[in-house]
Formats: sequence, structure tokens, C-alpha cells
Amino acid sequence: MNSIIKQLVDELHEQSISLPDGDVRTGSFGDSEALSNALILLIAGGIKRATSSLLWSWKFEGDALPKAGDIEIVLDWHGRPALVRRTATVEIVPFARVSAEFAASEGEGDRSLSYWQTEHWRFFSDECLRIGRVVDESMPLVCETFDVLHVLSPFKSKAGR
Repeated sequence: MNSIIKQLVDELHEQSISLPDGDVRTGSFGDSEALSNALILLIAGGIKRATSSLLWSWKFEGDALPKAGDIEIVLDWHGRPALVRRTATVEIVPFARVSAEFAASEGEGDRSLSYWQTEHWRFFSDECLRIGRVVDESMPLVCETFDVLHVLSPFKSKAGR
């Protein structure tokens, strides 16, 4: 466990939040402050229970892929802990084969596959540009489902919990 993660775990422990066994990492959502806040609120509100990322980005960054049981301390746009989640499932799926059910579980927009494809194509196009890849419908995505373990302030009050 690196020192930043250890510090975050210690801070959570001081708030009487103990993390279950599992590899702990940090992560974030969205490519802007507004999107980050919106996605965190969807998670805190119980609407968003899945996420997808570009497999190529994981490899580009040299990061280990998530696996079932992993614990993630989700940071807001400013790097503050917003919630804690545990990965339930991980599947590698080509962009064009993401199901309507998975798109709905991401909880965004009208929860349709069409909305998911439009928004994620934009997001993954930017990400491919950043890592020097070409966006296409066969690009492999890391599709995760997760459970929320803890919602932290200020998102707790905004989510009505």
C-alpha cells in the first residue's frame, strides 16, 4: 500500500470507517469537475452501479486491472475522498458489444444504450487521443460493476443519506 493510500485509509479509520479486506486503490470519475460531481452523486444516490474504462489506458499507465474484491477510495475533482466502493465483477468487452443492461447500470443520462454510446464515444475518443491510440468500435473496455460501501460528506448530505 503506497503512502497516499495508507494516509487515506488512516483518515477513514479516524472517521470510524474500516475497509474490508482487498487491494485498495484510489480512483476518480469524469473528465471535468461538473461531470465528476454528477457521477459521484449518481453513485451516492444508488443509481450508478457500474463503470467502464479503456483497457488501453490501464496498460498505458502501467496500472494493474481491477478485479473482484478490490476496494476503491473514490476521490472528487479536488482529490478529496468522496466514497468507497468495492468491485463486484470485471469483464473486458469491445465497445460495440456493451449491452443495454450494462449501459443502464452506469446510470447516466436516460440510461439508454444510445446515450451511453454517444457519451462514451466522446470520452474514449479524448482518452485515445491522450494515449496515442485510434478510437474504434472494437476497442476493449474494462466493464466493472460495484457496490458502494461508504458515502462521505459532502456527497452524503446531497444524496439524501
